Formats: sequence, C-alpha cells, structure tokens
Amino acid sequence: MQAWSKRVVENKAFQNFIIALILLNAVLIGMETYPSLYQSYGTILQVLDIIILAIFTIEIALKLIASEPTGKFFKDGWNVFDFLIVAFSYIFVGSTYVTVLRILRVLRLFRTISVIPSLRKLVNALLMTLPSLGTIMLLLTIVFYIFSVIGTVLYSDVSTEYFGTIQHTALTLFQMITLESWASGVMRPVMEEAPYSWIYFVSFILAGSFVVLNLFVGVIVNNFEKVEAMESDEEEDDLKEEISQLRREIKELKDYMKNS
Repeated sequence: MQAWSKRVVENKAFQNFIIALILLNAVLIGMETYPSLYQSYGTILQVLDIIILAIFTIEIALKLIASEPTGKFFKDGWNVFDFLIVAFSYIFVGSTYVTVLRILRVLRLFRTISVIPSLRKLVNALLMTLPSLGTIMLLLTIVFYIFSVIGTVLYSDVSTEYFGTIQHTALTLFQMITLESWASGVMRPVMEEAPYSWIYFVSFILAGSFVVLNLFVGVIVNNFEKVEAMESDEEEDDLKEEISQLRREIKELKDYMKNS
C-alpha cells in the first residue's frame, strides 16, 4: 500500500491533476461572487466544492501513507501547510459564517505554491531573504529620513501639499520610489519655483529606486540560487540513501542464498 501510494503521489499526471483541481476550485469560488450565477448554480457549485475537498483529502491521505515513516510527512513545512488548509476547510463546512468559509476556500489557491516546484523555490528564497531584508529596510529608512528632512527644509514653502512636513515628504518620496508620476506629478511643478530641484529628485531616485531596490532583488536572486543548491544536495542524499538500501537488500539476498 505504501509503495503504491508513493507511485501515485509522485506521478506527474496525478500532480498535474491536483494543480488543475486547485485552479478549478479558484474559478468556482470566483463564480460565487456573482449573485446571479450563485442564485442559478449555487447548489452545483457547492457540490463541486465538496467533491474537490474530498479529492484533496484523499491526496493528503496518500501522502501520509507514502511517507516512511509517517511522521516524516510533517517535517516538510509545505506538507503541514497543505494539511492545515484542508483541515480548516472541514472545520467551516456548513458554517453560517459564509464570508469566513469563502476566504478559507480561496486560500486553497495557495496550494499551487506547494505543488509547483518553481513557485516553491521562489517562496523559499523569499523566506530566506527575511533576515537580510531587515538590513536593507534599515538602509532604506536612513535614505528616506535624510531625503525627507532635506526635502522639507528646501521645498516646504514651494509645495506645502507634498513637502509641508516630514510625514508629507516621506509619503511623497514613497510615491516617487514606485516611479508613479514622480516627474510629471511632483518634480516638474516644484522645478517651476526651484529650477535646481531636479538634483534632489534625481539623487533620490538613483539612491532609493535604482540602488536599494535592486539590492533587494539581488539578495532574492542570490538566495534563489542557494535554494536550488540545497535541493540538489537533498536529491543527491536521497539517491545515496536509496543506493545504500539497495546494496543492503542485495547483501541480505546473497546471504540468504548462501545459507539456503
């Protein structure tokens, strides 16, 4: 039973089937947000949702059976995530709290992360970035504060709406760092009163957007490479373990044949 379950859950067709079900589940939940569709097909949508949930339950059960030992299933954070998503769906089945139920059901779409390897690698890389993110955020905060003070001192009289206080200036800088209308909406009106203000704006864009944010992207890319290297090492370890087990079985078979 364990060997059969392992073949099923590792089968590419089965994995694609689960991905298709997750996407179908998302479409069905989206359809429920249209009152006219829900009134006409509400019963059918609910039945389909129960069927999908049952299939997800069978998938989790097969993964539990395929794990050797069973406790190994819960050592993988993604398996725990899948288990909790399905478990909470059962808790609120038939609940009168329709909003809570719909939110939990749409959270099943997050399962695409656990079943698609490339997405899983990306999320793992983002999680590994969190410690470095604190340092980058500190650097970004320092840059924001320096430019907020400079902008307030220089341009509070020119544009009170954007640079009247440090809070207003910081919010303006946040808009600028997104590169949303920073030139036409903020810089050029200020330049009409202060022609050399472009130096301030261009300096902040270079420091905030092109340096700090690209530093953040660089950390993510570096951690993504680390995740790939770690997964390659794990695959090599699993392969070595399987080879060692195969050698032990062959040795046991030889010993049995000699004794016979």
